[in-house]
Amino acid sequence: MIRIALHNALRAFGFLLLLTIPHLDLIAEEKPIVRIGSKSFTESVILGDLLSHLARDAGAQVEHRSELGGTQVLWKALVQGDIDAYVDYTGTIREELLAESIKQGGEIHSESDMREAMAKLKVVMSDRIGFNNTYALGMRESVAEPLKITKISDLRNHPDLKLGISDEFMERKDGWRQLAAKYRLPQTDIRTMDHNLAYRGLEHNSIQITDLYTTDAEIEFYRLRTLEDDQGFFPTYYAMVLMRDDLPKRLPKVAEAILKLENTINSEEMSSMTAGVRLDRKLESNVAAEFLNKKLGMSLPLQSVGAGAEWKRFFSRLGRTTLEHMFLVAISLSLAIATAIPLGILSARNDTAGQTILGIVGVIQTLPSMALLVFMIPLFGLGAVPAIAALFFYSLLPIVRNTYAGLTQIPKVTIESAEVLGLDAAARLRLVELPLALPSILAGIKTAAVINVGTATIGAFIGAGGYGAPILTGIRLSSIPLILQGAVPAAVLALIVQFGFSHLEKRFVSPGLRIR
Repeated sequence: MIRIALHNALRAFGFLLLLTIPHLDLIAEEKPIVRIGSKSFTESVILGDLLSHLARDAGAQVEHRSELGGTQVLWKALVQGDIDAYVDYTGTIREELLAESIKQGGEIHSESDMREAMAKLKVVMSDRIGFNNTYALGMRESVAEPLKITKISDLRNHPDLKLGISDEFMERKDGWRQLAAKYRLPQTDIRTMDHNLAYRGLEHNSIQITDLYTTDAEIEFYRLRTLEDDQGFFPTYYAMVLMRDDLPKRLPKVAEAILKLENTINSEEMSSMTAGVRLDRKLESNVAAEFLNKKLGMSLPLQSVGAGAEWKRFFSRLGRTTLEHMFLVAISLSLAIATAIPLGILSARNDTAGQTILGIVGVIQTLPSMALLVFMIPLFGLGAVPAIAALFFYSLLPIVRNTYAGLTQIPKVTIESAEVLGLDAAARLRLVELPLALPSILAGIKTAAVINVGTATIGAFIGAGGYGAPILTGIRLSSIPLILQGAVPAAVLALIVQFGFSHLEKRFVSPGLRIR
């Protein structure tokens, strides 16, 4: 009975795998493509679309892996070859990407020094794109004016102010900790949050200070005061294209087209493009295309807008993200079932092994999901594979523990009866113990499946797609409808999974053994 149940479950997941693979670009492609990356803030996504348009116009197939998290995720992806190019900033390049070179005694002061150091890492650094988007601290004018705060050093007199700092700014070497040390700032009520949500926090006065990008359109929209960096802490952040040095060799026309972005965008133009997306709700790709058409005389087509086009995009996105999400859950859960049940059996058979196995899978379960995803990137790169690996590890504990519990709770008299009948250990496991433990095992699989459906949304941070993609975009653009496009289907899929495993239990478990 246990074999029949698991066989049917695996068949179902295998069917989902066959259904989804053609839609996830996992089949080998005949033509080489160019993969462009971008970070999870609007300006970076627009810059990624600019690079994508230029590469596509040069005849390349382009995949824009947008909203891939922070600097380290993009940099590792570039070095490993998961992406071919993205835009970063001189301050970040020096303080974050070349920090190890500086530690080893490298003299990196100018952009020329950076370019030489990047070349040693097999990365080409372009000239400036044009604008300087440095960090700053900002407050609402209505809050800053009564307190007479105009520069960062004025914050020393107001230790009670609450700060909302983006995760990356909190941890980076040119971020909050070093800034607070240089200015001797006394504030202790500091929260880390998404950069885009911090503006909402300022609006509702749940925080009074946040970190800004100086080209953010929200500065004007929310009437924010950018505090003067009166001690010159922040370095310049000129935008630069970073590309793998093999791209000009493989596709020289594409590399040449991408570098057309050099010296084309000033700060006002970048701020205007950001405002077009965040405030006017234009599509990033359209904003990028409009700029290139105007600035470089190109004739890039724009995506259609309007109710009909919006509904078409909605259903297209829903279909794509559903298939991606089902793929992530199905594969990771199938692998977990095949691994965790034998581990649970081993744990029940051997006390020492059982405590070790349960301890290890328990520790894995406590790891933060984002941290585990980042750990997977050096091993598997970007996309579905690292997300599946992370979900696989998160699925182990419920199945191992429930298999172990189901087997160890079988009455001894039942085991002794099987021995009296002459059954060896293998036959006893197959014919007696596993059927009796089946309700507990299915309950563990069901728990793992439901957890996977929810946790799979974080796969969007590393380009795995799924329901997390519209959620991330919705958070970035402060769009409730986009967030719901990911959150509601994820909740519905979790209910379907719950119902499906309940049906399996009714189908294959004797009524007297069902967990109530």
